[in-house]
Amino acid sequence: MKRSWIFVALLTGLLSAPTPATAAVEKLVIDAVHSEVSFVVRHLVAKTPGRFNEFSGEIMVDPKDPSTLTVNATIQTASIDTNSENRDGHLKSADFFNVEKFPEMTFTSKKVTKNGDRWNVTGNLTLLGVTKEVTLDTEVLGFQPTGKGGTLGGFEARGKINRKDFGMTWNKALDAGGFVLGDDVEVVIRIESKTPPPAGTAQR
Repeated sequence: MKRSWIFVALLTGLLSAPTPATAAVEKLVIDAVHSEVSFVVRHLVAKTPGRFNEFSGEIMVDPKDPSTLTVNATIQTASIDTNSENRDGHLKSADFFNVEKFPEMTFTSKKVTKNGDRWNVTGNLTLLGVTKEVTLDTEVLGFQPTGKGGTLGGFEARGKINRKDFGMTWNKALDAGGFVLGDDVEVVIRIESKTPPPAGTAQR
């Protein structure tokens, strides 16, 4: 009988003992007003910058564990802006982004791996109907409470894609040799994200 009571006591203790804390994953949405999606591509002997002005996305992450990071983002291709109306018109055409047929490009993360004090975020980029795996070298800038029970999160990511991988092949040969445009596009993404407001609440 005594042994039975000891067994019951041990079992009760095990059941009531605290279990390891699970990851406190939070949902954050990209605040486009305080974020940037930009790129540079070689033009002749220099590099020309550009950006996309309309984008959105959702980030899931435990602020104490960046390895839990997942990202789903959408960019409106017609929002491309290179500070030249004529050039932007050409970029929106079928020679490049073909915005009428492909109004969006998307990125969906698949895995996150540690790289020193940074993180490699690998996912699928879909552009012009073609999906390729790309990796973004990402820095987690930090998190802080909003004071309203929410969280702010900051990230910066850099990567490089080859536009021809997505079927964007337009170019023009130069008389002196070479081509007008480079194939590699360097991408820089700076994100401020925050806890989404309750449904029906206007964002500021």
